Amino acid sequence: MDISENMDIKADYIVVKALEDGVTIIGLTRGKETKFAHTEKLDRGEILVAQFTEHTSAIKVRGKAEILTKHGSITSGD
Repeated sequence: MDISENMDIKADYIVVKALEDGVTIIGLTRGKETKFAHTEKLDRGEILVAQFTEHTSAIKVRGKAEILTKHGSITSGD
């Protein structure tokens, strides 16, 4: 993988739309140890746009939400 491909991966983002109150989004770090980096709470109808970066390698969603990516969409919390 060349550096331009790596930069494209880090530039990926997702959109999370809360379908109920209290949806939690947790950003997880990269590196030797995976740690919680950031947490957000959304209420029904709120939207969060999250980007993968050199520090964020994963995003965890708790609760019922619609998640949109360049690969498609999925609903969590069913």
